Amino acid sequence: MAVRIFIDGEAGTTGLQIRERLTGRDDVSLISLGAEERKDTEARRRALNEADLSILCLPDAASIEAVSLIENPDAKVIDASTAFRVDNDWVYGFPELSAGQEEAVRHARFVSNPGCYPTGAIGLIRPLVENSLLPANYPVSVNAISGYSGGGKALIQSMEDTGAADHLSANVFAYGLGLQHKHLPEMQQYSMLEHAPIFQPSVGRYYKGMAVYVPLHLWTLKGGIGAARIHECLSDHYSGHMFADVAPLAEAASLPRLDPEEQNDTNTIRFYVFANEKSGQCVLAATLDNLGKGASGAAVQNMNLMLGLEEGLGLSFRRAA
Repeated sequence: MAVRIFIDGEAGTTGLQIRERLTGRDDVSLISLGAEERKDTEARRRALNEADLSILCLPDAASIEAVSLIENPDAKVIDASTAFRVDNDWVYGFPELSAGQEEAVRHARFVSNPGCYPTGAIGLIRPLVENSLLPANYPVSVNAISGYSGGGKALIQSMEDTGAADHLSANVFAYGLGLQHKHLPEMQQYSMLEHAPIFQPSVGRYYKGMAVYVPLHLWTLKGGIGAARIHECLSDHYSGHMFADVAPLAEAASLPRLDPEEQNDTNTIRFYVFANEKSGQCVLAATLDNLGKGASGAAVQNMNLMLGLEEGLGLSFRRAA
């Protein structure tokens, strides 16, 4: 019997992408509300309580309201907002985070979907801190670029509509310049860092795709830790995970450029270790589709796990660029 899924906020960018990934699957049945019903609290309450699992693609306040409407003790929830990402009553929906995290997601009732940038940053930092290669008090910096779809409908229109009053003509722009980005709490908590990293995001004039960078000074690390040891740590950590891939050191060394769009239309996150051993410097990088592993793909992956289904149903992966 097909499980009932309700996407609250299905008309938004993430909701539409989740629906696309579920279309054609005979193991799930979508509960869908009409345009007017989506704004009706009682209609949403019924759907949230009828569904076996609801995926909330809403602003923070609306997600909190949606959870308050659920009275069915068996109803499961995945929230794609930032509202519950550092809430101890919710499981963080990054199955590759650490040993046991996949099982935690499988048995969870409430799962908070990770942010797109934190997926890349945490994916690079957590294994190193967890294995004592990187001190928890290391002054981490994270730089990143994303396609403009990550900003939702408003930014998409500003980038694409040349006649709009708020049209943006820049090919690349940085933002979050006040160093108070909403992703910082989860980035710090799940990277096991004592201090919040400096995070500098930017947006490029392309629709989707993301690259996240973490520079490291190897000469500051104890025990002569070099690129090979860091690469080994990442490779061991992600071994056996179908949606995580670590590029060979030789491949990274030969790359003339890194394309943030390389994992588009997949649920893969790919990790790289770039290094100059002579200078004792290293740049870790992750590429992912900000609408895939960074949002809707991750939600479907978590949904599959929570419902006891095959993890990769409805999702694609790519092992190499």
